[in-house]
Amino acid sequence: MRWSARARWWERSAHESGFCTQLLRGLGQVAFQASARTGAAFAAALCVADWRLAAYAVGGAALGTWTARALGGPRDRREAGLEGFNSALLALCFAVFLGRDRPTTALLAAAGCIVVSIGTAAAVRLLSVWELPPLTLPYCLLAVAVTVAAPAYRRIWPFGNSLAALPGSASGRTTLHLDELALAFFHNVSQLFFLERWHVGALLLVGVFLASRTAGLIACAGSLTGIVTAWALSAPAERIVNGTMGYNAVLVALALCGVFLPAAPVTLFYALLGAATATVLTPAVAALLSPSGGHAFTWPFVLTTLGFLAAARSFPRLSATDRERAAGPAVGARGRDGSRPCLRSVPAGRRPVGHVSGARRMRSRSRAR
Repeated sequence: MRWSARARWWERSAHESGFCTQLLRGLGQVAFQASARTGAAFAAALCVADWRLAAYAVGGAALGTWTARALGGPRDRREAGLEGFNSALLALCFAVFLGRDRPTTALLAAAGCIVVSIGTAAAVRLLSVWELPPLTLPYCLLAVAVTVAAPAYRRIWPFGNSLAALPGSASGRTTLHLDELALAFFHNVSQLFFLERWHVGALLLVGVFLASRTAGLIACAGSLTGIVTAWALSAPAERIVNGTMGYNAVLVALALCGVFLPAAPVTLFYALLGAATATVLTPAVAALLSPSGGHAFTWPFVLTTLGFLAAARSFPRLSATDRERAAGPAVGARGRDGSRPCLRSVPAGRRPVGHVSGARRMRSRSRAR
């Protein structure tokens, strides 16, 4: 019996990707790409900005993946990198908002990565009742809790001033110059990692294209939608240019076209409508959370995507049959043999992809934010 159990363990281990591969896929999952190459490109882009930020992101993905493995979490989720992206974002969030040079921040980030992994398992279990993905909900909940509570603890927040601020009316110019459009376009991508650096956004976008040309084009369309929507509503040009108005639009576009819904013209329209909705929702969420010291983070993306996915079940044209999925463009990483896998439906509890587990009737990919 003992030797039989060891043989089964050895067989499972032989078919499991290495820890570093799972870690890099977790980084790639920040933009819905379960590609080690994309994760490596993201890590390199962060290094260009600040090696300490890269260390926090990589360390966070490693801790989240390790926690899931230590607690016996589903192997298919670890393989797809689904246990690493929430912890990577949380560690990076703490580094940006609480000071990346402080040992207390590093210790808090390590503890938070373990807790958010447990929170991810809870979110997967609860949302599977409605066959909805957890997305970045665990990260958002813990990030808001810590940033709101931080001023109450001197060791965590020794800076004196509070994070709380009353929301005010928009001010400043609303016209965009031509050179600012390119900055806004790339900043919408770089803000996925809390950065306002156009060259970092360009490198991150290259990482998405490395995994899938279709996903890269959809990300570009989402960024443009965020810019146009904010400009049409006369949002302050400063907020459009720095990317804080449009980064949620990039995530929503990726999620609703090619990840949870098939990549098709009708779903592209639906995804861009969702991207515009998330852009409008961003200042509303910021206004609700700012009096308590919280930030919007990716709440607009989570709320918009969950709402649009739930509504999609009422619109048959947004879903696809297995034959249509197999014939459609594959939005995913190439297989180990270099071939590009077909999109297909994934039964509950088996090989979850994207930011989804158990979404039986949602659009899924054979690679996995």
